[in-house]
Amino acid sequence: MPSFSACGPPTAATSLGEPDLNTIVQFTNCDLALPDGTLKTANLWVDTASGRILDAQQIQGVRPARVVDLDGHILAPGFIDIQLNGAFGVDFSVYSGDPVAYETGLRHVASRLVQTGVTSFVPTTISQHSTLYREVLPLLRAQSFPNGANILGWHAEGPFLSRSKRGAHNPDVLLSAPNGIDSLREVYGGAREGSESEKEGTVKLLTLAPEVDGLLESIPALVSKGITVSLGHTTATSAVATAAVLSGASMITHLYNAMPSLHHREPSLIGLLGAPSLLDSDALAEVQRELSTRSRPLSAQLSETLAQPSVPFQRPWWGLIADGVHCHPHAARIAYAAHPEGCILVTDAVALLDPTKPDGEYQWDGRAVEKRGARLTLQGTDTLACSLATMSLCVYNLSKFASIPLAQAIACATSHPARALGPHVAARKGHLGAGADADLVVLDRESGEVLATWVAGVEVWRAEKGAL
Repeated sequence: MPSFSACGPPTAATSLGEPDLNTIVQFTNCDLALPDGTLKTANLWVDTASGRILDAQQIQGVRPARVVDLDGHILAPGFIDIQLNGAFGVDFSVYSGDPVAYETGLRHVASRLVQTGVTSFVPTTISQHSTLYREVLPLLRAQSFPNGANILGWHAEGPFLSRSKRGAHNPDVLLSAPNGIDSLREVYGGAREGSESEKEGTVKLLTLAPEVDGLLESIPALVSKGITVSLGHTTATSAVATAAVLSGASMITHLYNAMPSLHHREPSLIGLLGAPSLLDSDALAEVQRELSTRSRPLSAQLSETLAQPSVPFQRPWWGLIADGVHCHPHAARIAYAAHPEGCILVTDAVALLDPTKPDGEYQWDGRAVEKRGARLTLQGTDTLACSLATMSLCVYNLSKFASIPLAQAIACATSHPARALGPHVAARKGHLGAGADADLVVLDRESGEVLATWVAGVEVWRAEKGAL
């Protein structure tokens, strides 16, 4: 493994005011990964006291306390995983009733994830009974751990999903929303809406199927409460999917998986990647015609939108499990070519994610599963049961599958997820601009291998020589 080094002893601080020079670290001899998917050869300064990236213009001529020579490798923002069901023996959907034990598990995952380059993540719960959400979601608040990755909030994947596209989700707990937004409150708890200050701090991401009774009409209310709505585990037609985005949904959960296949006459959810930036009257009329057969009235917002002669259309972000199992490389290439600006790499990993585990049969979420390399299936079936991929592998694979520079794939694991989660996350995560959190990953410029990870300006993990 190529090496890099920290050069020289700490230098004496000079009288330049805040920040204290004894806390400044300079990264040099490196290529910085930028949000637009390009690389720029430049130095980067961070302040270990504040945990933030510094403005280079304000410290010109200043000798830092420490210089880290990266030997020509890539310095990128830390990876962000917005769909992680568990890892390293911890399942975020399993709760024993002991909050201390649950939080200990979160800390364990956070401490191990940094070896994969992930510095922020959104713990994901799969479909469960309402009692679990009421206990667990308050524990998944935004928080930081010493020497570990940050938790940004929670992702509830279910239980408002299509039964026919449930995948590995337990059909006994899947629900519809006959009372609209009130049905969701009953499951997740009204306290999940939170105050304005909480709304700005904790990410709330919800995967739902918009064709399920009561959900399409609930999307505007969810979005108004600071919840990011993602479409997944769904049989939604193109018209219903379009209506969901017009209602405020902004993301697609693990593209290609648990949704209808792309068809040239009915492209369904996948077809949104090819949608125009402006929907004309014909397109809106098509949506209106299909929705007119529904017994439930449309939300006032959607009704008003569909009555316009034309409306702007923002194509949604789309998650991709680039493990080569959940999505064929050719399919990944097609999707990226259609909407590269919307691609978000996710692992969808489960508690069995651990590079030291051999192939074999294991228990996951109370069910028997089979591990064969990177493939995890329900025992005796071909049904995929989430993923065993690391984010660093997904980044490298996307670069290979889509034939794009590594820097472009890095953007799909950094700036793209940060922006998808909202401005309060994008302001401090996913980029190397002044004032951003100094959460960083050093990558081999050829292989994309994770060489070191920094959180809040402090090195928390470094690969051993010869490590994978």
